[in-house]
Amino acid sequence: MLIRDVEIPFATKVDVRINAERISEIGAHLKPRRGEPVIEGHGGALFPGLHDHHIHLISLAASLESVQCGPPHVMHAEELAQRLLERAARRPARNDWIRGVGYHESVAGEIDRTWLDRIIPAAPVRIQHRSGRLWILNSCALGRIQADVTDLGRDPLERIDGYVTGRIFDGDAWLRERLPGELRSLRAVSELLAGFGVTGVTDVTPHNDLEHYRHFAREQARGALLQDVAVMGNSALDAVASGDGLARGATKLYLRENTLPPLEAFCEAIQHSHASRRPVAIHCVTIPELVFALGALNASGSSPGDRIEHAALAPPETLGLIRSLGVSIVTQPGFVRERGDAYLRDVPAEDIPWLYRLKGLIDAGIPVGGSTDAPFGNPNPWLAMEAAVRRTTLAGKVLGASEAVTPESAIALFTGSADAPGAPCLQIRPGDKADLCLLDQAWTSARQHLGDARVVITIKEGKVIWPQRLA
Repeated sequence: MLIRDVEIPFATKVDVRINAERISEIGAHLKPRRGEPVIEGHGGALFPGLHDHHIHLISLAASLESVQCGPPHVMHAEELAQRLLERAARRPARNDWIRGVGYHESVAGEIDRTWLDRIIPAAPVRIQHRSGRLWILNSCALGRIQADVTDLGRDPLERIDGYVTGRIFDGDAWLRERLPGELRSLRAVSELLAGFGVTGVTDVTPHNDLEHYRHFAREQARGALLQDVAVMGNSALDAVASGDGLARGATKLYLRENTLPPLEAFCEAIQHSHASRRPVAIHCVTIPELVFALGALNASGSSPGDRIEHAALAPPETLGLIRSLGVSIVTQPGFVRERGDAYLRDVPAEDIPWLYRLKGLIDAGIPVGGSTDAPFGNPNPWLAMEAAVRRTTLAGKVLGASEAVTPESAIALFTGSADAPGAPCLQIRPGDKADLCLLDQAWTSARQHLGDARVVITIKEGKVIWPQRLA
């Protein structure tokens, strides 16, 4: 395959030849060989395939079939009610669940089963909060999961004066036991990501186990999952051996400020993961969670590949320890755009400068990788890059202007290998694996508005995986 007239990082006009799975030649005015497929780049920027360093594939697949229940898709209570009624009207069967995602209190307040019952009384409804930590179920749904026979104090159901509100906090595992179902096909998700130029992802779902790992392997084998996948998860993956296109990732450890574990037990979990030759990835969105995680890593000893997920709030006094521990931070610049208006309203003013930092972390010598956290964020990494550069909310307000990075640094957030988030933007060189994405415009134009950039071709290991008509 010959790709003609493209810019490789940054602004060098060349032709690029691919032989089998690798780049074999780069030069000006390369002549096509007999029978060689030729792709005309028309001066567009050619980059290494993107890597989303923090995503949830199976949840994203489910979200594509779900009702969007929060900003920017839904902004007020009447609109949410209309969306739910529309989905109820087109259910294929009466007993099918109505599943919503992305809810935020700015739409209709702290809704509960009573609110949902007024809209949809006769079909099971469950809506996930955009944080991923709360589900809201109506009465029909509670009946389906037999919530009336659960034991008080041993289930995650919220009760007010003994009344089950339908709100379930941190109850994903409990719900999964009551909602058995087949793991979803990842074909639609994979094609969506390929359309953004994504050739690799790190799935960071905490409960990933052998069943999920084998599901990813099956989806790759049947051609439904086109990306390389690093699979984080629990200790069930300790004995898994990485294979071609599928790698065992870090142990995902989840912290919640209101229920922090005993420090000794958390240190033991870190040490067990390291002894199994697995780094750890620790979920931290509040300052107490970050301080706890850093203290545990300092006491246990850090290991190459250890990561902090989100670091939503990272005040200056934490940066020295982060750097000395050698851990990476994988963050979500897109949240500045998607959730920034709520942050500006709800987060204490003294903490606003430390929200989803980028430049301050990079300048401190801390490796920073980018991600979308889809489906909890928009899966388009180019919108996240735009947010990293502009730091503007959906309402056009600026959040943390001093944390803005250059377009070149923004795209580097989404390149690099799964085990090296935050590395400099990969170059395109002979001998490299041919994982590439081609933009519809030159870099000098694309860098002005990264959110408007469009990928015209995505190549994985020398084969076109998007658009499908060229595959």
